[in-house]
Amino acid sequence: MNINYRQLIFAREYRGLTQTELACKIDGLSQSNLSKFEKGVETLSEELIEKIILFLDFPKGFFSKRISTVIENAHYRKRSGITKKLKTEFEYSTKLVGYIVDSMAESIQWPEFKLKTFDLEEGFSPEYAAQHTRKMLNLKADEPVRNIFHLLEQSGILIVEISADMKFDAVTIQTDEGYPVIILNKHYPNDRKRYNLGHELGHLIMHVIGNIAIPESRNNTKQKESEANRFAAEFLMPSESIRNSLKGLRLSYLAELKRYWLTSMSSIIRRAKDLDCITEDRYKYLNMEFSRRGFRKNEGLNVFIDSPVAFYKGYDLHKTDLEYSDKELSDAFCLPQSIIEDFCTVKPSNGKLRLIL
Repeated sequence: MNINYRQLIFAREYRGLTQTELACKIDGLSQSNLSKFEKGVETLSEELIEKIILFLDFPKGFFSKRISTVIENAHYRKRSGITKKLKTEFEYSTKLVGYIVDSMAESIQWPEFKLKTFDLEEGFSPEYAAQHTRKMLNLKADEPVRNIFHLLEQSGILIVEISADMKFDAVTIQTDEGYPVIILNKHYPNDRKRYNLGHELGHLIMHVIGNIAIPESRNNTKQKESEANRFAAEFLMPSESIRNSLKGLRLSYLAELKRYWLTSMSSIIRRAKDLDCITEDRYKYLNMEFSRRGFRKNEGLNVFIDSPVAFYKGYDLHKTDLEYSDKELSDAFCLPQSIIEDFCTVKPSNGKLRLIL
């Protein structure tokens, strides 16, 4: 059987197994032989390969694939609290989402990516990129980004919400076939989802799409995160429109500002500081009061957010118009049926996609 050893590593680590743990489950398999096989320096018998595939519960066809989607700009809330096992499991889940997007593209036409990308080395700032992007989305200068999922999806960005460890916020990928995808933790409050979407949009148009060459001086996590944060703040709370309302900011103003801009109170406080609308001392005082009143854990006010539809509409088209069952999709995509069901759960959708005839 011709299998790609990298795909075996993929399936093993997705299942959360070390080489030793897998070897202990398979009669006749040693950790040493498995290690050599996964390095591409030794073969395994057909019998052992069959046992491994059966145990890992992935279709045989999966092991001849090559999923190489690069994980860009994974945004973790508290990196120090994430175990290697959790991080690996999440990153393989992300790669599987990208692979499903590409597999669906053989039958349906995803929206075309329409936004302009920005090379900051050419003199553009994250703020300028955000302002221009708002114009491309036909947002007025003083208008909040209300239907944020819809706006990004109609611009050709697929968004998938998954259940993930609470320390994970969002991640940006470009699939092997070139489709831009934002993968979002669905368990967070709507205001935080909005900020995460703005943040990842910044990564997409400044760091990911268009083969932008980033010099070593900027090609590090801290710098790129700072640029994405600046983009998100300007995209969601345009400086020229929000500045006057942040001067002399008081705690009593925060709820109304949050209702209008649909962003968290904590991000509004930070915005006031960054735009020099409050002093450093005032910023510290507001944060202390914010924490003392318990707003750090729960701001007590949720905001509107719409829902992503395009990816789920793609799944729905396969089920309805193309009349695939989940089992048939599992066979067609060479994935366990449980993965199809976990990632593609249908949501109410009126999105518009076209079948490729």
